[in-house]
Amino acid sequence: MKNIKDYNLEELKEQLKLLEEKPFRAEQIFKWLYVDKVKSFDEMTNLSLELRKKLALNFDICNYTIVKKLESVDGTKKYLFGLSDGNAIESVLMEYHFGKSVCVSSQIGCKMGCKFCASTGIPFIRNLTSGEIVEQILAIEQDTDLKVSNVVFMGIGEPFDNYDNVINAIKILNNPKGLNIGARHISVSTSGIVPKIYEFADADMQCTLSVSLHSANNQVRSSMMPVNSAYNIQELIQACKYYINKTNKRISFEYALAKDNNDNLKDADELIKLLKGMLCHVNLIPINKIENGKYTKSSLENIMKFRDYLNNARYSCNN
Repeated sequence: MKNIKDYNLEELKEQLKLLEEKPFRAEQIFKWLYVDKVKSFDEMTNLSLELRKKLALNFDICNYTIVKKLESVDGTKKYLFGLSDGNAIESVLMEYHFGKSVCVSSQIGCKMGCKFCASTGIPFIRNLTSGEIVEQILAIEQDTDLKVSNVVFMGIGEPFDNYDNVINAIKILNNPKGLNIGARHISVSTSGIVPKIYEFADADMQCTLSVSLHSANNQVRSSMMPVNSAYNIQELIQACKYYINKTNKRISFEYALAKDNNDNLKDADELIKLLKGMLCHVNLIPINKIENGKYTKSSLENIMKFRDYLNNARYSCNN
């Protein structure tokens, strides 16, 4: 049976019509799922018994079990959720002064093979459905009794490799009658699947787009990210410029600094030339050493020099 959380509100209205029920019932169901956060159809007490039986016969409700939860000293919580098919996924809750942010996974495993990413060692099994993506936020809200204000598609998996389900999940998250998370509080990260950047621009979702760049040099980037062999830097930047012109929104370029690889001032100068005139922000990330990985964290001195070089060139960059 189909997970009822896989449907956005308009789709759910159509499903209710097929069951010969009034479309407004979909709004009631949405409230039960995303505001009251019930775990069974029996708890939807303002629906008739007959409708609740119809729902139970035609749909499942995705409810995660917490397999493991780890909490760091800064309050960050890392969850391992068990899925109904026996697989597991990771989600992370981060608390900031501006609110509660959840980093969600979009796939079980990942195909992209980025050499510096811990997900590289996790074999791809399948895409997550829209409802399985949304349930990560619901399960964390239920566990913590907190309201999530920001969602980041930057967990395990490439969101644009699961494009349709990710877009539908955003529609569910953003719906005022559901979780009501503003589009501007939703960020989608991609390793650079160029055709989907164009599609995302045309969809005009008003979300923030983050692009994993990590080098302005094709040879260096290809050695770090196999996707660059399919869509090189010039193609990627052209797509990003199209996105900016179409949406008038700033892109965030992720740049993980690896010692003796992409962290010197020559690399910074290449980056400045590449991004010249673009409405963008550069997010510098000290790379983390992964098991059997060849990259190590850049020195603090090099990170500061790189940052200052960008700032002096009047590029928006994290401090």
